[in-house]
Amino acid sequence: MAGIEPALPAPAHTSDPRATNNPADTSADSSSDSPSDASAHTPRDGSPDLSSVDRIAAVQDRLAGWISDLSTLHDLTEQLARTRTLEDALHELLRAGAALVGARRGLVVLAPADGLGPETTVGLGLGHAEIGHIETVPRRALSYARILDGLPEPGDDTGPGACTEIAEPDIPGEKDLDPRLREVAARLGYAASYAVSLTADPVGRTGAAVWLYDEPAEPSERQRHLVGLYRTHASEHLARLLELHRSRRAARTLRAELLPSRLPRIPGVRLAVRHGTGPRGGGDWYDALPLPDGALGLAVGSVTGSGPSAVAAMGRLRASLRAYAVMEGEDPVAVLSDLELLMRLTEPARSATALFAFSEPPGAAPAAVLPDGVDGVGGPAPRKLLLAGAGHCPPVILGDLRTEFVETSLSAPLGMLACWEAPSVEIEPAPGETLLLYSDGLLHRTGEPMDRAFARLHSAAAGVPRAIRHDPEAVVDHILRVMLPQGLDDPSSEEDVVLLAAHFEE
Repeated sequence: MAGIEPALPAPAHTSDPRATNNPADTSADSSSDSPSDASAHTPRDGSPDLSSVDRIAAVQDRLAGWISDLSTLHDLTEQLARTRTLEDALHELLRAGAALVGARRGLVVLAPADGLGPETTVGLGLGHAEIGHIETVPRRALSYARILDGLPEPGDDTGPGACTEIAEPDIPGEKDLDPRLREVAARLGYAASYAVSLTADPVGRTGAAVWLYDEPAEPSERQRHLVGLYRTHASEHLARLLELHRSRRAARTLRAELLPSRLPRIPGVRLAVRHGTGPRGGGDWYDALPLPDGALGLAVGSVTGSGPSAVAAMGRLRASLRAYAVMEGEDPVAVLSDLELLMRLTEPARSATALFAFSEPPGAAPAAVLPDGVDGVGGPAPRKLLLAGAGHCPPVILGDLRTEFVETSLSAPLGMLACWEAPSVEIEPAPGETLLLYSDGLLHRTGEPMDRAFARLHSAAAGVPRAIRHDPEAVVDHILRVMLPQGLDDPSSEEDVVLLAAHFEE
């Protein structure tokens, strides 16, 4: 394996010691030989000397051991390389290290030296309560904490920062150890520990790992060598995952700042939303904004691409739509037309899908004309909704009497045509019904063809229990459980997900 080149020591004898000497040395050798020397080189039974054969066999055994070690390291590093998150990598590091040093339990502390985080502790064979017991030991008495703090091993005079591993082979019998450490070790049932540092550029020290033995023990020189080779690779892998984790965290923070911090409170309408991002960050977005006279604007969209550039474009698009919605929200077609013109002028290389819905304020619909002498008595008048979509998925209307897709007009995404235009669609959700807006990531994450994904969404919405249909929070949670059993924050999926629900109260 690359990076592992153990030097093979030459045998002590490269030729048969019984080989004929050169003439120059014959006399000297014969004169120096004595009966005692001859008896030392010749077995009593007269059999030939087998020392060279034994040495060759020992070398072969050593070579076989090296090959076995290389195969083991290759398998362990390959399994570590398959991990895609920090948590998975830390668990794999503990498992592999325990196998190499012959331990059963352990823990790893992630504490980057640059102070930028994240900081976490992961255990192998240790629960949260047991890790909590270990953390009650004074920090200077914990081997892994001394490594994290750059302190030398007790009794080591090489100076601070020189310690990269600390072995405590007999905790109950070592009288110089902290009494609290011996007490916790006895309670948890371990008698020895072996701690190592985790260091890699550019972060430097990323953390420390410690493995616990049930009986007094200490890793052999060979085991230490193998762990040293493995943790070099593991530290570099952790450093890469750490950098990736920080990038994703920054992207999530940016997205959170660009999306609504809370949903507005509109009389007669209850809102709920769920939003999940892919590992690299994408351009799916949503909005719910109060408009003049008690009206409501709802929007869902998706910008092409992923990463920081898509997130920034999503923020610009959402901010522009809010401005157009405030000025002319009662006409969704005009809102999307202006948004498309802005995209063609400012971001000609990008396209986006969007759906905008304008909900009229309650009582805005004209009152029905009743015959003379008849009083108008009944429930709240239904709200009228105007919708326009640009290449976006059709919304779903969910109620006691129906679960169906709203047939929006076919149209191209924004930025795809020289001039975008599509008619709006008018619907009247009955009191007690819920409108569901979503991004196509909800369908793509199912891994099914689009027709089956739409059918699955319809089935999930129709299967919402009647007892929770009045609660939009419960509705979106139920649909996500059915559509995405693996959860909203699935690190294996690159797709963003948005699900926005608007429940019109009775």
